[in-house]
Amino acid sequence: MNQPSQTQAASPTQPATGTGTGIRVLVVGAGFAGLAAAIECHRKGHSVTLLEKFSELKILGDIISFGPNSSRIFQRWPGVADKLDSLSQRADRLEIKNWEGETILKQTWSAEQNNFGIRFDGHRGEFHEVVYQHALDIGVNVRLGARVDDYFEDDDEAGVILEGGERLTADVVLAAEGVRSGGRKIVLGYDDKPKASGYAVYRCWFDADQIAKDPMLQHFTNDGDKHVAWLGPDVHFIAASVKNGKDFSWVCTHKDEQDIEESWSFEAPLSDARKVLEGWDPVIQKILDYTPSPLIDWKLVYRDPLPTWISGKRRIALIGDSAHPFLPTSIQGASQATEDGATIAVCLSRCGGKGGVQEGVAAFEALRYERVRSAQKTGEQTRDIWHKADFKAAKKDPQSLRLRREAWLLDFDAEMYAEEHYEVTAKALRENPDGGVYGNTECGRRLNVPEGREGYLEYNAGDGKGKGGLFIFFYFFILCL
Repeated sequence: MNQPSQTQAASPTQPATGTGTGIRVLVVGAGFAGLAAAIECHRKGHSVTLLEKFSELKILGDIISFGPNSSRIFQRWPGVADKLDSLSQRADRLEIKNWEGETILKQTWSAEQNNFGIRFDGHRGEFHEVVYQHALDIGVNVRLGARVDDYFEDDDEAGVILEGGERLTADVVLAAEGVRSGGRKIVLGYDDKPKASGYAVYRCWFDADQIAKDPMLQHFTNDGDKHVAWLGPDVHFIAASVKNGKDFSWVCTHKDEQDIEESWSFEAPLSDARKVLEGWDPVIQKILDYTPSPLIDWKLVYRDPLPTWISGKRRIALIGDSAHPFLPTSIQGASQATEDGATIAVCLSRCGGKGGVQEGVAAFEALRYERVRSAQKTGEQTRDIWHKADFKAAKKDPQSLRLRREAWLLDFDAEMYAEEHYEVTAKALRENPDGGVYGNTECGRRLNVPEGREGYLEYNAGDGKGKGGLFIFFYFFILCL
């Protein structure tokens, strides 16, 4: 099902303004997952309260990407898509080079936009401000400075206890605080700790004035935005000009063995990146000359994949990074978090009211689990393709290094899919001989396996072993998805 590339699109279901469902939803965490869930639940007529631990939301961060599969959700929020579009990176291609600067492939985006729709790539903090303001504008009840100390549930309701002892209850609680979410413990029954992956990412974002003045670099800012990736042994460096050459951003994934027990975010001197990139293309060296120090060094860590995202009494659900952290090379972490929000809102609207909340929560997991698992694998696969590149072979087959952009992942409408597949999925759960909607959701998950069941389609031929392993990777950001 192809979507138009314009920034305005019709919704498959009309907002439920003035037709409340009576279902009370408590969302914990105002990152993109939490905001999407709050906005979509509000659209469907649920009563929403959004809690955020920070007392003030600042414009922080660097580049973030929302694919066509999530941009069509933004298009249903009046004015949001146009605002994001004005802030977005609009390069017409990705140029892929080897570490010495030799161009291997120029991958263009026109066919993708025509077939799948528009995507939004831009500054995380600027995008977040747009989406957060939309939540306020439509009347979502947001409480800043509300730090959650604990979660609880019983047969009739769920809730949280705030720092200071205040107790809040709802029919369902959505934990969207990221990988450190306290909701993980009540869902899993234990504390799971992250482990070092051996990789980290240097990240930065700065004004492009000096880039524009340098003869070696001014091609980044002349005639629109540019996007270039350099690949080397176990390292890749990606640079982009943004907002018609006004801003500049680069990231560099590199080997790292630093302990991550207490923190996953560090400041690093620019000299550290120079060591990693020593001997690389002179263009990169020039970029480093204009890069402010220090850099941010985000540690990539992993956790074992969660067996479930929902609590035993089916009143608490993990969404976004709380449930399924992503490797940056998937370019899908933010998009899948947004899809979560659209899906849970539909499930709660289709479950039959307050008395069916547990079914709706179980159906949410069943509808999402296999798609998310497959999307996560794409990040592992892209990382391995780039970090283990055989450049002699790539010169003969440049397409081997392309970013895979496949219809099953990008030409997807989470809201419409949930509307169309809710009933058959819920029916399977209700008829589950092992506990009904309180049992294992595997019977429902099997009905929702995507075409890319092991990630990119070329990986479907085998069982996925040896092509990324069982670990799910993510990078932690101060505003968790």
